[in-house]
Amino acid sequence: MNKHIIGWRTPVTGALLLATAVSAEQNLETYQYSTNRVTVSLRFGLNIKGKFKGTGGSLASGAAGSQQTPRGDKYNYDDGYVLTDISGNAGNQSWYWGYDNASQVNASGANTIDFHRDTALGVPNQNSGGDTPYVGAEIAYNWELGKDDWRHIHYGLEAAINFMPINFRSGGLYNATLSRLTDTYSYTDGTTPPGAPYQGSFGGAGFVINTPPVGSTTVTVPGATFLAQQDFDANLWGFRLGPYLEMPLSQKWSLHLSGGFALGLLDSQANWRETITLPSAGGATTKSGSGSDFSALYGYYVSLTAAYQLSERWAIEGGVQFQDLGTYEHNFAGRLAELNMKNSLFIQVGVSYSF
Repeated sequence: MNKHIIGWRTPVTGALLLATAVSAEQNLETYQYSTNRVTVSLRFGLNIKGKFKGTGGSLASGAAGSQQTPRGDKYNYDDGYVLTDISGNAGNQSWYWGYDNASQVNASGANTIDFHRDTALGVPNQNSGGDTPYVGAEIAYNWELGKDDWRHIHYGLEAAINFMPINFRSGGLYNATLSRLTDTYSYTDGTTPPGAPYQGSFGGAGFVINTPPVGSTTVTVPGATFLAQQDFDANLWGFRLGPYLEMPLSQKWSLHLSGGFALGLLDSQANWRETITLPSAGGATTKSGSGSDFSALYGYYVSLTAAYQLSERWAIEGGVQFQDLGTYEHNFAGRLAELNMKNSLFIQVGVSYSF
């Protein structure tokens, strides 16, 4: 009797195990019909840090002015420049000079021109902006090249385009001490300098002034306040391309791993405004500037995503992506804006359609 029971139990058990295996295989095979895939995702950027360097510009200790000569050299004074001309300032004279205001002429005596440089002592050289999450969007396409039938692993090529606006603000109000340097240069008696504003050229020839300065004074005014306001706005268009692996965990769940080349196109603009106010109604000095730039950034990415099948074609996805696009820097009229994207993290949530 027992032998008969054992006799029919063995094939039945084998049949059940075979049916279970076939069912599991069919579950995974069902998922394998999802080959090429388009995914639309929301993209949340983290650990993207921005800062402005050179806060204070010519008001920061040791900095030069943000204006430029016709040759592209920076002013070495707030209201002008006296630089070395093509002759090497032969005869202790230079025609590579310029000034902004008529009041600078003869302010310290006959046949002289004054040049000034204000320095705000106690002002931080840089201000960091916020690194709060940035929100963007992405469209990705997965093109299946093949699959491993035994392990049920799909592989192929992934391409994506994304967009994310990035902006940060920095600055603040600081206590400062104003230090004003005045350098006085002379010119030949009986001559008249060109009217302000004037910019002499490096190659000459032109009106010459005598070098070095015939006098230099520094006046220090404590108790000043310094207000810095700096804004950076950019649109980041991103592209990525690389291989992917897709592993079904069940009929509903799967994991996607990808990595490869990343490209970012950054269209940016920045503006800044800084004001130093002297104590006891001593007046205020305001400087401002702005600029724009377009740059390409290169790097790599690694992404891990989990997907849940809602139907044969539709799925929802969520994952994390690490991306390194390096560090972006650009000088916007005397202020250096920096955007650190070396360790960026992106959280993505989206929906995909397979075909």
